[in-house]
Amino acid sequence: MAQVAKHYHIPFWWDDRELKQLWREYNLNRKKSEIIPLFFEILLIFSSGLRTFEKIVQTLEGSDKDKEKALQLLELLILFQRQNEQKLAGERHIPNRIVSFDEPDARPIKKGKKHPDCEFGSTLQLSFNRQGFMVTTENFIGKPNDKTLWPETVRLFEQKMKGAPEYAIGDQGYRSRVNQKIPQGTPNIFLGKSSDVNEEEQDYCRKARSATEGFIAVAKKLRGFGLSLYRGIDGDRIWSLLCQIAYNLKKFLQLYNDEKISEESLMKLGLLG
Repeated sequence: MAQVAKHYHIPFWWDDRELKQLWREYNLNRKKSEIIPLFFEILLIFSSGLRTFEKIVQTLEGSDKDKEKALQLLELLILFQRQNEQKLAGERHIPNRIVSFDEPDARPIKKGKKHPDCEFGSTLQLSFNRQGFMVTTENFIGKPNDKTLWPETVRLFEQKMKGAPEYAIGDQGYRSRVNQKIPQGTPNIFLGKSSDVNEEEQDYCRKARSATEGFIAVAKKLRGFGLSLYRGIDGDRIWSLLCQIAYNLKKFLQLYNDEKISEESLMKLGLLG
């Protein structure tokens, strides 16, 4: 609200100094009995300011783009206020919970590790071929169930690679009776258990599964996938595609320098006379 007020040269309709002082006191106070009254006082100031802000937005003059941004902010603030009321009423699981005004598409994501056990943002799913090229990237708001993602990821992989793979390999998070038959026409589908494939194929599948962990670690730590520098789910999507291009170019140069690219592939790319 302060940013909109500054943009349109509107004086603040709240006591900014008082609000900052209350917020600082709230953050420094460790006694739960004293925090609750402070929180309610801050919430009352916010509620009053939001009602005034709603009236101001309806009368704004300026470019359509600026007014659209103000209306989107108003919608976000109203949702945030509603979720505050749900939280105070004792609800523990609130769908599409707002955790950041800068990143409204970010969600709390429970992690399978001790620290941190919860992180905030959007999620990303990657698929690779056996050489280590990144074939697909998918961005999601929140953390959908892996079992539901497998069929669409397989479809995208087949679309990009122009056919069904000989091996389809994932971890146990993707495991279900349905997924163990996807993709159709693939003789070896390995979803975390050695018994999924014949004994002679088990070693290959385990090594491929381990290699994928390495591909993901490189993508996250060295190729920019650890943190999106663009905002919103659309920004995350653009950032992921740019990182995918950089990742695959680097992978191609590594294999090219090691002479591990087939002559047929080099001829198709025009790199071999």
